[in-house]
Amino acid sequence: MILDRFRLDDRVAVVTGAGRGLGAAIAVGFAEAGADVLIAARTESDLTAVAGQIRELGRRAHIVATDLADATACAALAATAAEEFGRLDIVVNNVGGAMPKPLLDTSPETMTQAFEFNVANAHALIRAAAPIMLETADGGSIINITSAMGRLPGRAFAAYGTAKAALAHYTRLAAMDLCPRIRVNAIAPGSIATSALEIVADDDNLRGALEQATPLRRIGDPAEIAATALFLASPAGSYLTGKIIETDGGLVAPNLDIPIPDL
Repeated sequence: MILDRFRLDDRVAVVTGAGRGLGAAIAVGFAEAGADVLIAARTESDLTAVAGQIRELGRRAHIVATDLADATACAALAATAAEEFGRLDIVVNNVGGAMPKPLLDTSPETMTQAFEFNVANAHALIRAAAPIMLETADGGSIINITSAMGRLPGRAFAAYGTAKAALAHYTRLAAMDLCPRIRVNAIAPGSIATSALEIVADDDNLRGALEQATPLRRIGDPAEIAATALFLASPAGSYLTGKIIETDGGLVAPNLDIPIPDL
């Protein structure tokens, strides 16, 4: 049956930034499809809540509370997954971000930090995970979470947008190096209802303007990103590699205006 191709029975996934938001939704979605999941983030209490949801679904969860701004901590997750579960099939690089800031207020150090947090740390985990995936699972799927702002021009997103654009192209390059046994794809979300968007979602005027500027006229749900991730991780997506899936409500231009003065 076609639905069987979306199953992840007895596979093992690592999901970073999984204490809440997109990472939590992806981790729980994988568990619903049959996977055991190592979840990593900074706040242990958040991870404990997500692990509870995974276990209620009858799957195993392992928590790693650590600072994922540290590339060494990211890389260590691969070996931990193999030690805890005996294999590693799926990696989701969800951790990342950078605060909006006008271009002339964005220091070279800020640009470097954005690149390290969004790209270099993902590379550290992939570099550690790939040999383990090949040895324990004969391959698998890697998914990077980039952003619509990695392809759309918008004010105050020089650091964030540049880093996410780099992660998108890194995805294409990594896919070529790791094929055919490991597939590497990315998801580029638009505006999704997570805590990062609360300041907009809680203001009727801001939310209305954002929804009106989105072709599907609404904010996305984390479950929609989780469904995209499940497609890419599962046999249903087995003929995709090096692709960026734009799960963004149809955006062709930014839907959030950052108010900064003209020069």
